[in-house]
Amino acid sequence: MTLRSAPDRLLSVLAAFDHEHPALSLTDISRRAGLTLTTTHRLVGALTDWGALERDDAGVYHVGLRLWEVAALAPRGVALRQLALPYLEDLYEATHENVQLAVRDGSDVVYIEWIAGRSSVGVHIRVGARWPLHATGVGLVLLAHCEPWEQEEYCATPLAVFTPYTITEPAKLRRVLAEVRRTGVAVSSRQVTDDALSVAAPVCGPDGKVVAAVSVVVPQADAQVPALIPAVRLAALGISRALGWQPTVPPRSGAGYPSHR
Repeated sequence: MTLRSAPDRLLSVLAAFDHEHPALSLTDISRRAGLTLTTTHRLVGALTDWGALERDDAGVYHVGLRLWEVAALAPRGVALRQLALPYLEDLYEATHENVQLAVRDGSDVVYIEWIAGRSSVGVHIRVGARWPLHATGVGLVLLAHCEPWEQEEYCATPLAVFTPYTITEPAKLRRVLAEVRRTGVAVSSRQVTDDALSVAAPVCGPDGKVVAAVSVVVPQADAQVPALIPAVRLAALGISRALGWQPTVPPRSGAGYPSHR
């Protein structure tokens, strides 16, 4: 039996919490973390004392505000959200549809901001949500600007299926990624749900590397893609400029994200 290190056990306690399990009892944490109840009690106590976890009156644990304070220091998290928000709001006012901002983390896209349209198509997105790169517009943009070896590594893995329209063939995914690089935008239709279409564009950092992607999600049935593309591009350009990117620096692949190999 492989002995788990102290940091591994500590992180497994935090990893027990997710969007489906935001509140857990000590027994729940022990089971989901794969730890004995005694070890869990000790680690949870330390995390609670530090502020990473909080215990309510019913004895149930929640993620603590101290973790939010630390997470706010991440350059691809709260800081990017705050800088991008005015441009996301402009995109929302121009479309009144769902607007999203996302970054890549390994083989996933992680949503760091989302503005919901009042009467727009329903989406399975929330801040902090993860989806496979190939299944979303923002994910296709980010994958298209990975290093070639990362794209090939991704294409070599099984591609998750959500609808009959989800890209599942590596050859097709390669063609789509080439088209994204050629046009500068990604159009993802009915890949996660069969009633939604997204248009996404890359956000560049000061050195031209693609660091994020912005998108608008609309009902597939009446999507006006030619009209949406300029609006999404303008929002992405505004965020890129705010990050220090200059039009003289062409967008580059290889954003230096962790590949989690």
